[in-house]
Amino acid sequence: MPAEPRVFGDVPDGLGEDRTTASLLHPSARSRPVAEGAAPVSAPRRSGLSLAALFLLGTVALAASVAVSARIGVSDLGYGEIGRALGVRLGLPVEPLPGLVDSLVWDLRLPRVLLAAVVGAMLAVCGTVLQAVTRNALADPYLLGVSSGASTGAVLLVVLGVGAAQVGITGAAFAGGLASFGMLMLLLRRDGLDSARIVLTGVIVGQLFSAITSMVLMASADAETNRAITHWLLGSMASARWDTVVICALATAVGLAVMWSFSTALDGMSFGADTAASLGIDVRTTRLVLLVVTALVTSAAVASVGAVGFVGLIVPHGVRFVVGPLHRVLLPFAALTGAIFLVWTDVLARIVFSPQEIPVGAVTALLGVPLFLLVLRRRGEL
Repeated sequence: MPAEPRVFGDVPDGLGEDRTTASLLHPSARSRPVAEGAAPVSAPRRSGLSLAALFLLGTVALAASVAVSARIGVSDLGYGEIGRALGVRLGLPVEPLPGLVDSLVWDLRLPRVLLAAVVGAMLAVCGTVLQAVTRNALADPYLLGVSSGASTGAVLLVVLGVGAAQVGITGAAFAGGLASFGMLMLLLRRDGLDSARIVLTGVIVGQLFSAITSMVLMASADAETNRAITHWLLGSMASARWDTVVICALATAVGLAVMWSFSTALDGMSFGADTAASLGIDVRTTRLVLLVVTALVTSAAVASVGAVGFVGLIVPHGVRFVVGPLHRVLLPFAALTGAIFLVWTDVLARIVFSPQEIPVGAVTALLGVPLFLLVLRRRGEL
């Protein structure tokens, strides 16, 4: 029997219908025949020791990236100045920095770098999960329309002053993201959480809120306000503060823990709902929980820095190619790689046209397009 054609976007890289991977999900799967013509797992298999060493190397790379990027900007800093600013906060016997330099290090540069790392991890993990839940290789954290809803909330606050006395732009964006996700779930309630319906409904909800945002912007006659909003919509770390870093870090930690606890279910769902159900996975409950968690985490990210595209799309594919398709390994590595990627992307956003800063979302798009074309070429789709 000839093999069934593989449709691009149906199954994430390296998951196909391979018996070796399926046997890791459930013992009974070991006796099942391999589908004729099925593609083998493309990612190299690594031992636990090599994966641990690779993760340790990535952790060191992230720490080094944070340290180096904290120095880079319109005003370059030295490691000694960064160390002294940290030492004062830790109560160490070091000489305090001058007030202006200390504020530059502690209030501006360090929160910005750490927020870039946290948001990069958030988006990469959410993209990894959604690609498995929807079985769509093009899925990213903004698939659910959360980004469009968050943008609408922020624009309504800035342009119309709706709720300005009660919430800031971050709170308005978070509320808008939750509103768009609530509409998505309301529309899916009748027809169920089918993968195709999730994708199509998410696109519809996103387009609706994007249209509302455009209409509100057109109604505003203030060119300076429109420019500031457009800059925010493209993503920027410039407004990073310690409270935002803490909130996003907590959201990332809780979200990653919940998603990682569903690692085996995600492995099964990558083969399809029927296969996952035959392995004893409650597909509907798993999808519902993961959609809610990814929506909350994505809303927190967008509310903090605006819409930063391509991180949740390209990072999962690259990491999957290196460490394999199993999500108990894939999720932590995706978080680490996403953090490193966005830290250095933000550095480029600060220095390419220095002293003028460009939105980090524009840089991720410029980098993401060729990287994603490379992914397509490796998949044989280009």
